[in-house]
Amino acid sequence: MDGKTLARLGAVIFVAIAVTATAIEMTRQDEPPTNAAMPMVAPSAPDPLREGQRRCQRLGEAGARDAECLRVWAESRDRFLGIKTQPIAPTEPNSVGER
Repeated sequence: MDGKTLARLGAVIFVAIAVTATAIEMTRQDEPPTNAAMPMVAPSAPDPLREGQRRCQRLGEAGARDAECLRVWAESRDRFLGIKTQPIAPTEPNSVGER
């Protein structure tokens, strides 16, 4: 067999496989979704850690020097990493960076 004949045979086999796969995919019937409605998630209680994160976000660069923000970030990191620690009670916000 020369190279041309081998290439043609390969192309014919490739086309036959592609046509077969297309025919199988076209005849497959999709299963209808069993429950199209999205489940309702009940609103949870406000998370004080999330509130602290928002406050630190509003502080911007000053948050890196704020002791309360450092505490909130440490607690967030521990929660993310799955380290079991007791939540530290928030300290009184200082009036220096607050608005």
